Amino acid sequence: MSMIDVSAPSKGHNKLSDALADAKARFAAANPQSLARWESARAVMPGGNTRTVLHYDPFPLTMVKGEGGYLTSLDGGRYADFLNEYSAGLYGHSHPVILKAMGEAMAGGIVLGAPNRWEVELAALVTARFPSIEQVRFTNSGTEANLMALGAARAFTKRDKIMVFDGAYHGGVLYFAQRDVAVNVPFDVVFGTFNHMEDSLAVLNANAEDLAAVIVEPMIGGGGCLPAERDFLQALKDATSHHGIILIFDEVMTSRSSGGGLQERLGVIPDMTTLGKYLGGGASFGAFGGRRDIMALFDPTAPGALPHAGTFNNNVLSMAAGHAGLSAVFTPQAAEDLYRRGEDFKARLNGIIETLGADMQVTGCGSILGLHCVAHPIRRPGDVKDPRVDRKTLVHLEMMLRGFSFAQRGYMTLSLATSGDDEEGFAAAFEEVLRRHGDIL
Repeated sequence: MSMIDVSAPSKGHNKLSDALADAKARFAAANPQSLARWESARAVMPGGNTRTVLHYDPFPLTMVKGEGGYLTSLDGGRYADFLNEYSAGLYGHSHPVILKAMGEAMAGGIVLGAPNRWEVELAALVTARFPSIEQVRFTNSGTEANLMALGAARAFTKRDKIMVFDGAYHGGVLYFAQRDVAVNVPFDVVFGTFNHMEDSLAVLNANAEDLAAVIVEPMIGGGGCLPAERDFLQALKDATSHHGIILIFDEVMTSRSSGGGLQERLGVIPDMTTLGKYLGGGASFGAFGGRRDIMALFDPTAPGALPHAGTFNNNVLSMAAGHAGLSAVFTPQAAEDLYRRGEDFKARLNGIIETLGADMQVTGCGSILGLHCVAHPIRRPGDVKDPRVDRKTLVHLEMMLRGFSFAQRGYMTLSLATSGDDEEGFAAAFEEVLRRHGDIL
């Protein structure tokens, strides 16, 4: 854990701005090499960054090593990893089964430019585990998986419109936290309201003749880790089936929620599912799959088949590590155990919040959680907005100073390498932070 002295009270404790300035100063003083690295990086990368989500205030730490459930920074700080690559790091940083599979794959040739021995085995595991996936294709990311699924839906239905939900994130070019984003692909999009059945069905029915697909996360991740209500998802399933619209579940994050994803846990089965994150064992990965009649559009032996390119779709690292992980490590029972651990951890943190009377809460589903600095009920992304957003930054920096890493926006995940001691340490540090800043939080 970090060896930073956090015992001294912050100056100007009665004001959030003073407390935050103090935390930033202590953070900068503790991490001079990361600060210097970030400042030099700004000369060659905009904002010193090549992946926006990894930036946070006042600057991001540079990590030089990951081992098990821990990270080591350029400044020598050791952190229990509660971010875990935004859920892609399910296996931790050095799981022996994953490392062995990757080593054997690399020893056999890094780029083969042909079908390899792992992809069909991984495909068989995926189709066996996820109820909606009769056939599957691999990509390099969840973004690509969603793009290909949406393209398949448009081709299959011969319609153009896509229905999404306010606050949703389906990849780097499918960002719907704002209505108009210049980097988004130019789909003809209509918006529903997450977890608002009447509003969403009204939009769906009004556009039914033109809708190719409805895409939704069973737990909206980027919008704050907010689980979809089962009745809401079932209503979407019934309406899309009635109108011949393809229902796509984006389970890039939530597929870890059981052996067969959140769809299996909830008992609502879509027409197509997209996957990503941990399923490549920590290497780049994405997948899309669904009903056999839809996926048949990509059969290259059929006349007029849809093209599906991607140099590294079946790269040996992702295929070998993904197969090893699903077959030997992340079994359905392991998925269930991790889900329960996450639910227990969420309850523990919410218990601390309730005991100390903080205006906060932890949402989420299983091992993917979201910390919010608001006390009112949260059902959709618009509910998480906090006029004093700096409170979340303050909590994040104080936890980093105590040796616990997660996203500044409050996003956190558990990995298989996260130990019970790590959870105990996190809870103790979290309670200390809430006590320290009780008048602010």
